[in-house]
Order: sequence, then C-alpha cells, then structure tokens
Amino acid sequence: MKTPGRSCPLHYRYAPQVFATPAPPALQDLEVLYVVGGLYGNPLALHSVLRLFERERGRARLVFNGDFHWFDADPALFARVQREVLAFDALRGNVETELAVAEAQADAGCGCAYPDWVGDGVVERSNRILQRLRGVTTPTQRAELAALPMWQRAAVGELQLGIVHGDAVSLAGWGFAQEHLRDAAHRRQVQAWFDAAEVDAFACTHTCLPVFQAIDGGTTPRWVLNNGAAGMPNFRSDGAGLLTRFALQPFEGPQRRFGLRRGEVFIDAIAIDTDAVAWQRQFLAMWPAGSDAFASYFDRMSTGPDYASADALRT
Repeated sequence: MKTPGRSCPLHYRYAPQVFATPAPPALQDLEVLYVVGGLYGNPLALHSVLRLFERERGRARLVFNGDFHWFDADPALFARVQREVLAFDALRGNVETELAVAEAQADAGCGCAYPDWVGDGVVERSNRILQRLRGVTTPTQRAELAALPMWQRAAVGELQLGIVHGDAVSLAGWGFAQEHLRDAAHRRQVQAWFDAAEVDAFACTHTCLPVFQAIDGGTTPRWVLNNGAAGMPNFRSDGAGLLTRFALQPFEGPQRRFGLRRGEVFIDAIAIDTDAVAWQRQFLAMWPAGSDAFASYFDRMSTGPDYASADALRT
C-alpha cells in the first residue's frame, strides 16, 4: 500500500486525449511563451523571471505550471508570491492542489507521488513541509488555488504544446522524469501519449531535474521539455534556476543554457539568476538548520545537484 507522499490521488488524473483540442484564444498564435515550473516560493527567482519576460516583444505569454509555492512559509511572502504569479497564467501543481484543501488528505500527504528511488526521509519531510505551509494560507487563497486548471494547451507559431505540471496522465506523474526517460520501453509509452494528445511537445516540471528528451515521432521527433526547477539550482556548481522559453526569435543573452530548434520555433532552457546569498538568508529565516526544508534542500541550494547540463539535452 502506498504511503502518504507516494500515492497519486484519483482526482489528479486525466487522459492524454484532453489535450487534443485547440488552445484557448489567449494562448494561440504566440510569438513568445515562457513556461516556469517549480518556483518553490523563491521571490528572487520570481522577480528575475519577470525581468526577463519584460524584455520580450511581440505576442508573448507567461505560464507558471505549478509548485510556485513551497519554501514561502511566511504569510506575507506567501501572499506576495501568489498575487504576483496569479497576475499571469498559472496551473496548479501538487503543492497548490493540496494547499487548496483546509485539511490534509490521508492518502496524499504532499501530493508528490514520489517514486521508489526517493528515500523515505525525503517523503516524510515533504509531508511536514506541506502541512506547515497549509498553516499560512487563508480561505481566499485556497479558493484561488482550487480554481486553477491542471493542464493547458498552447501554440507558438506552428508548434502545438501541452503544458502540464507532472506528465500526460497525472498532475503528479513522474513519466517525464529524466530517470524514466532513459528507458526505451518507457519512451514507447510516451509515444502513445503524444499520439493521443495530438501535440508536438509537452512542457513540464515536478521531477526537479531538467531534461529535453526527443521522442520518436516518425519524420519529426516530439519533445518532452522539463525545466527542472525555476526556484532552485539544477546543475552542479550552477546556482541558477531554469525556465523553458519558446519563441519565433532566438534568445539573446548569456542566460541560455541549452536548447534546440523545431521548425520555426526556438526552444531553450534559460537560466534564472539570483543573488544566492540573499535568497539563502531569506530561506534560513523560515527554515533554519534542523528544519525539514533545510535537511532536504539546503545542500542543493548551496552547491547544486549532482547533474550536468550535458545530461539534459537528449536527442
């Protein structure tokens, strides 16, 4: 039996066929799209994202695809993050879905649906982080989070895109994790998801490590585009978060970490640079040494995960 934090509630699930419908007018015919997942309540990263987005020209849109809350366990900071994020398009991740209810669901815990390779200590700490975060929310904030969708479709030029938090069948699914995508048999399952969804790419997050993975699609590959985390480092000795940028014009600036071109659309992982010392100071004020978030995340925040950008682009 799955324990809290490892289970995937039924209401998290959907069929890949839900994507086989036109994008809403506001997300059609875009020239620029930013998809920002895993902000994790980092206000410095949020402001860096907004500064980057302000530079863009043309028909542009910004979508936060879930887990924009997590470390912001202070009522004023939580309110600020929510207000600034919800000024743009947003999906709910497992964090927002669980925060939307006043009391913990016995089977869901943090709603992360962690796979077996994640240790029990991480799972238990995440459940407690979510419970503490629930204590700073208001009924109005919970209602705003409950109203957010679980998935979206968008079109940048000729590229048809599914936007999710987890994967093509679940808000907290790990089917787009870089670990699973190494397996050829699993990639064949992902092919079937693409066929049912009728999209050229999926933009996702949730699994905390970035990967741009080509999926065989006949003459032209489809792509899983996982930005890892916007609010935490993604590579060893690189303190930047990442967002995924889709655009008809190439990105100009040193923040580009890696990317590709699919037809007329440039797709890039863009670094979200922040003052790491300033953010760590804010983080430690909320999550000092000995706290659950410190134990699970501070090493990554300080030095980055054991992962390299060369591992993230897979053709």
